[in-house]
Amino acid sequence: MLPGFAYARPRTLDEALAALDAHDARIHAGGSDLLGCLHDGVFPASTVVSLSALEGLRGVTATADGGLRIGALTTVAAVADDADVRTRFTALSDAASQVASPQLRNQGTLGGNLCQKPRCWYYRGEFHCLRKGGDMCFAFNGENRYHCIFGGDACYIVHPSDTAPALASLGAVARIVGKGSSRAVPVDSLHVPPSVDPQRETVLAPDEILTEIVLPAPVPGLRSSYRKVRERASWDFALAGVALALVLGGNRVTSARIFLSGVAPVPWRSKAAEQALVGRSLDAATIADAAETAVAGAEPLEQNAYKVPLVKGLVTEQLERIAQS
Repeated sequence: MLPGFAYARPRTLDEALAALDAHDARIHAGGSDLLGCLHDGVFPASTVVSLSALEGLRGVTATADGGLRIGALTTVAAVADDADVRTRFTALSDAASQVASPQLRNQGTLGGNLCQKPRCWYYRGEFHCLRKGGDMCFAFNGENRYHCIFGGDACYIVHPSDTAPALASLGAVARIVGKGSSRAVPVDSLHVPPSVDPQRETVLAPDEILTEIVLPAPVPGLRSSYRKVRERASWDFALAGVALALVLGGNRVTSARIFLSGVAPVPWRSKAAEQALVGRSLDAATIADAAETAVAGAEPLEQNAYKVPLVKGLVTEQLERIAQS
């Protein structure tokens, strides 16, 4: 049963920001994560602030420099189906089309997908874990087959978003608005690792709203992709995934951005794998080196060592896909 709460449906962004002044106010966008969290008692909500009337936060539009602006309330399905996204930002289209189920893609928003809470069963269950203000992560010595192999530091969640690693690989920027303030945060800096704060997922303050995502114009030679492996192909979170954004000049890789999903508390950048690619031809030897380097430093828990060869296979597969495109 959902707890009781006040409900606000502001008509302007300023009204929405004012409504967030209430103690324990929570933003309601698509609601596919919020309502589950309230039902499970993950956090309280005195006021639910619906953004549904803010039409300016919806839609995909071109920017003056050839990039794209995507409103935070744009549904994941609309992102996946947009022609510009499909043809010029393939990694994002790939990722959006793999989020959850068709029903949830039509309800959930891009902003919500970026800001969702982790799916760890201890965090979502009746455990006073570190992320909920307790003093330990129950996953470390418990059921941890879905937990992280990179970046575990007291809390071993994995970040659940598919669109976040894709957007990070493409150099996207998040626009965040507060009362009398506005700032731009690169998506690859949007999420907070547990080593910094184990009780926060993003850099957003409680009285701030993510309003849009801006993608820079793709440079000539850009090739991008996203692929994840999940237990159920019809609907599930990533066991492991990889977002690639490579720039090819002639037969060589001139730049590379690689982000892993399903294996770390934040979208995990593999800079070593990027370095293994830059300046080299995308041949079998280069691909093998990059895949091996991508899993260097992995620290599996007792039940999730399978993620190491899974990541290697995904990186190999997607690099081969780009090499053949």
